[in-house]
Amino acid sequence: MTAPVIHPTAIVADGARLGANVRIGPYSIVGSNVTLGDNVELVSHAVVEGNTTIGPGTRIFPFASVGHEPQDLKFHGENSRLEIGANCTIRESVTINPGTENGGMVTRIGDDCLIMASAHIAHDVIVGNNVVVTNYVGIAGHCHIGDFVRFGGTCVIHQFTRIGAHAFIGAQSMVDGDVIPYGMAVGNRATLTGLNLIGLKRRGFEREAIHRLRAAYRQIFASEGTLRERVEDAAEIFSQDTLVQDVVRFIADAQDRPILLPRNGGETE
Repeated sequence: MTAPVIHPTAIVADGARLGANVRIGPYSIVGSNVTLGDNVELVSHAVVEGNTTIGPGTRIFPFASVGHEPQDLKFHGENSRLEIGANCTIRESVTINPGTENGGMVTRIGDDCLIMASAHIAHDVIVGNNVVVTNYVGIAGHCHIGDFVRFGGTCVIHQFTRIGAHAFIGAQSMVDGDVIPYGMAVGNRATLTGLNLIGLKRRGFEREAIHRLRAAYRQIFASEGTLRERVEDAAEIFSQDTLVQDVVRFIADAQDRPILLPRNGGETE
């Protein structure tokens, strides 16, 4: 275990808590209420402010702004927080804001996330583990992003939207509805275009489980009956299938935004 290494041009405020082997590069700034876990690195010109906790092994690249007050006109200086997990990579010019009084007071990013250059994660967003946020993606306030979600470049996600685990969002999409777990959404405005089959195969899901999920997808998004009726039928038919039940629960929990639907009511891949 080694003491932090701080470049002479960096500014670390009194009160900041630095773990072992922290490296703070040239012209970086660390605020007084910041906690940097073991092996965190600020490469250079990075700013971490506010009530912000950065997990072990995370790296933050030049010109990232992490923990500054939210871009929310209703924010009035409340003592909100930002929590970033372990082994994340936050690239150049990324902006990440803390929570607000109207959204639970915390923005939280899980472990092993990659946030590419110029992406924005707004106040009160909850991001799971192993998420990839590509260049110029904008995630508005109060969104919930599940584990292993992948975003193509220049996507925009409407506030209060949920993106289910293992979903894929195609490049240049504007998403204004909830995307089911394991789903794939593309377009402006985005529609559900099927299941993220490539992602499921890459992550080692069993072939039989994927086949059952596809069968349930076709049933849930068929043209006959109401969505609620089709979801109830799928819940009963696939009562022992974990992946299908993930989708069923996600749809049942919808609140602020509508569930994103296929354009023609069916699978397109």
